[in-house]
Formats: sequence, structure tokens, C-alpha cells
Amino acid sequence: MNAPDLKEPKGKRDWSEAVSVVARKKPSPAVPDKLYEKSKTVHNQRIDGPFRRFKWAVMVVTLAIYYITPWLRWDRGPYAPDQAVLVDLANRRFYMFGIEIWPHEFYFVAGLLIMAGIGLFLVTSAVGRAWCGYACPQTVWTDVFQHIDRLFDGDRNARIRLDKAPWGPAKIARRTSKWSVYLVISFVTGGAWILYFADAPTLFADFFAGEAAPIAYATVGVLTATTFALGGFMREQVCIYMCPWPRIQTAMLDEKSLIVTYKDWRGEKRGSLKKAAKDPDAYGDCIDCLQCVAVCPTGIDIREGPQIGCITCALCIDACDRVMKDIGRPRGLIDYATLEDCKHEAAGGTPVSPWKTLLRPRTLIYFTIWGGIGGALLFALGVRSHTDLTVSPDRNPPFMLLSDGSVRNAYTLKLRNMESRPRVMEVALGGLPGGVLWTDTIALENAGRSQEIEVPADATRTVRAYVLAPADTDEQGFTFTLTSLDEQRESDTAETRFSTPGGNP
Repeated sequence: MNAPDLKEPKGKRDWSEAVSVVARKKPSPAVPDKLYEKSKTVHNQRIDGPFRRFKWAVMVVTLAIYYITPWLRWDRGPYAPDQAVLVDLANRRFYMFGIEIWPHEFYFVAGLLIMAGIGLFLVTSAVGRAWCGYACPQTVWTDVFQHIDRLFDGDRNARIRLDKAPWGPAKIARRTSKWSVYLVISFVTGGAWILYFADAPTLFADFFAGEAAPIAYATVGVLTATTFALGGFMREQVCIYMCPWPRIQTAMLDEKSLIVTYKDWRGEKRGSLKKAAKDPDAYGDCIDCLQCVAVCPTGIDIREGPQIGCITCALCIDACDRVMKDIGRPRGLIDYATLEDCKHEAAGGTPVSPWKTLLRPRTLIYFTIWGGIGGALLFALGVRSHTDLTVSPDRNPPFMLLSDGSVRNAYTLKLRNMESRPRVMEVALGGLPGGVLWTDTIALENAGRSQEIEVPADATRTVRAYVLAPADTDEQGFTFTLTSLDEQRESDTAETRFSTPGGNP
């Protein structure tokens, strides 16, 4: 197109009129009719293949773990709950099979959360968004609801036709039946969650008898509503718009990360079988059948390159491999591959072994950190003591001066027995020459350097302790030592101070 003539016009027309003429001659850019386009419902097509079967296996395993775990029993003796996995908020305990976590041991939970985060980094740097594609709760429940769709409405084409059909008795009946199943699954999902926080059989019976706590009904209601909405209707919008991980994952990926990739140097130029038969050299392997788009649960076209909507479920690989097999062309047009491997293969090289891709410095560093934290947690769990002592001295008054000149200090002791049986424990003084100890459970006449106290199973006993020292005692530090009087002989020591009138305030 020739450039418009911007010379000053002759005659009576002024410059502004000339500019308007030029503007009319210049083609205007395309302006969209709408600034916002309503998202279309994604109806993915059923597909069978190795990755689809792997998704089935992961879905069955994860759902079985979620729904069955609260009902598993674990014998911890007569003094502790027998639910295998229990978050006992009322008593501030966390039970997982043979492990019991107390509030002061929250570092174990923090360590597990850190391991989960680093594990996610490791998986993403190695195989992209494999977590999103297979094990993420949103993916698992979306997969369940999509299979419910096929059960009631048929496969992809039938669902599309039903969506376009006008509302009538048949469509209303189908939708009502399907949404009722959605609701039942959502309710069971919310109901299973609360069973982790109380004895499952008892809470189950109380819930349907109307005797459960109000928070139980509120929690089930909220989780039912969110599962129904997110898994039944929002689906891919959660993965694309609501979840922050697609935006974070770019920092985890590099040119050596395995991702689902369309090999454009092999597939382009796209054309049908008829066109390729007439001119084989002009067309690539992609026959533009759109099967990769039809099976995608988020509705993207992987041939457009890596994008935020790809959850790396690899269903497009199953679809493309089936098409390649049917038309007699080699598989792998869409495949798990690294960008580095793609460049190498496009230049005529052979594909790199996946093991070489996975065993590289970045993934090994992540795995080393992940394994190191896990090893440290296991070591701490193995050597931890089941006896714990905390000491709090009285601050007001800090001491009592008795008539004979001796000085008495008062302390609050918390004796923690982390065994599932009662234990007799000994509290003894360390240091403080001439000092004697007695508690609110015995008389002053029985004071001595140590006292024996029975602590209930899996409990913390609070005891008031009094320490008496001679009149000439200076302010100084000393210790309380708690020792279990059983075969384990576990002990814990707490340091504190003895206050006197001549000491520092």
C-alpha cells in the first residue's frame, strides 16, 4: 500500500480537513465487538491410552485414601484414641498411625509442609505440572464429575448437542439427575473431611442423628458447596484463573524439564490425508484432526505451544498416538519432551534418554534437600523423649521470707507424659545447696530433694512446687529434673532461678 499524500491541500480546504481525508483512506485496525467473551463449556472427549489409564489409577488411589483413611483403626492402648489418622483439636493432638504429635512438636508438621513444597518443586522441575495433571484434588474431582457427565449425557458430541438444545422435560430431567449426583458426591466429600477431626464412627452417627457440633454441619455445608461449584461447573477456570501455581511454575521450569510438547518441525505444515497424499513433501504429520483439543480437559490447543492452561495430563499424547497409529505414522508428534531435546531432535539428532533428563543437578539438589529434611524428621522422631517438663516461677511475689529467715520460692511445673499409659515420675532439684522441694500433693514435713508424682496417660499434669533454701542462700540458678520411673528412664531438665531478698530485681 502506498503512503498517503500528506502535502498541504490546495483551495479552500484547511489542513484539518486533509487529515480527516487521510484518516478515512487509512484502513482502521480491527476492533473487537466485545471486550469480554464468555468462556465456553469444555466438553472433553473420552480417550483410552497409557496416560489415561494412569490417571484412572491415581484417581482410584487418591479417592480411596481420602474416603477410607478416617475409618482405619490403630491400637494405641486403653488411654488413647484408636483412629489411625486423627487431628484431635480438642486435646491438641495429631495422630498418624504410630506417630503422635503434641503442640510443642509442631516443627514436625512444619517439616512435612516444607517437604511437600520442595516435593512440588522437584516434580515440576522434572516433569512439569504432573501434580496438576494427576493428583491435585481439583483435577481428581473434576475427572470424577466429567465421567458423571458421560454417564448421563453421553460423550463429547452428545453433550454439545444437549447444551445447544432448548430446555424441555427431557433436558431438565437429565440435568436434575446429573446435578443430584454432583450434590451427593460433594456431600460425601465434605462429610469425609470432618471425620478426620473426631472419632469417625461416633461422629458419623451423631451427624445423622442431629447431635453433632454446629461446626461439623457448617464445615460439611461449605465443602459441599465448594466441591459442587468448583468440580461441577468451574473446573478448568480454577486451574487457569484461580490457582496461583501455573504462574509460579515458570520459575521451576527450564529447557531441561519434561513437558507435554507438540513437535512443530515434524507436524507442520498441517493438512488432511488427501492433501498430504497429493504433495507429501509440502505437509507434515499433523492432519489437523483436532483430537488433541477434543480430549483436553481444559480445552486448549497444545499445538500453540506451552501455555498456562496445560496441566500436563498427557491425554493429548494418547489421542495423537492413536491417530498416528491409525494413519501409519510414527508416534510422538505430541510427547513428553524437553525444549533442549526438541531442538536436538529437530536438528536430526536422536532423543535423549528420560533418565538423563531427570538425573540432572537441579533435580538432584531438590531431591537431596527433600530427602535431608525427611531424614532429619525421622531422626528427631526416633530420638525424641516422651517425657517433657516446663517450669514457670511466680513473679508476684518472687519470694517469701519466712520467720526463721529461710526463703521460699514457688513454681508452676507442667509434667508431660507422652506415653499411652500412666507413669510415675520423679521431680528432683539440681544445684541450690541446702534446698528442699515439696509440692501441693504432699505436706511440708515430707519435703526433700525429690518428689514422686503420678502423671496420667497421654496427658500433662500441672503441679505447684515450692522450694525452700537457708537464709544465707544467694540468688542463683538451679534446675528441675523430671525422670520417668520405668524401664525407659527418660528424663528432661528445665533451668530456672531462685530469688532472694539480696538478689538483683
